[in-house]
Amino acid sequence: QVQLMESGGGSVQAGGSLRLSCVASGNARRKTTMAWFRQAPGKEREGVAAIYTDRDGTYYADSVKGRFTISLDNAKNTVSLQMNNMKPEDTAMYYCAAGLYVADRLRPGEYNYWGQGTQVTISS
Repeated sequence: QVQLMESGGGSVQAGGSLRLSCVASGNARRKTTMAWFRQAPGKEREGVAAIYTDRDGTYYADSVKGRFTISLDNAKNTVSLQMNNMKPEDTAMYYCAAGLYVADRLRPGEYNYWGQGTQVTISS
């Protein structure tokens, strides 16, 4: 089992920045990929960014490329999401996820473990 705990959500104005963090605990061998997803009210959960834990490789949704950066600190079992130049449409609940066998890195169904989520609100 892998437990995930997110932190760092909040409210900022458009153009501002936030940094989310997710600490993983439990069996580290039960994950090869970690990712951030988001879900706005009335919308489906969508992949934002993903990163391998055992090799190089990061992946981003087109909507956040150039604005968001995902990073991994294996020593601390922490994955972070730096979000810059934020837009009102980035408003959502953000979830950290971990998966063992992940083919489609931004598809929610590929992930086995989920955090509780942290709210991000961007005002115009």
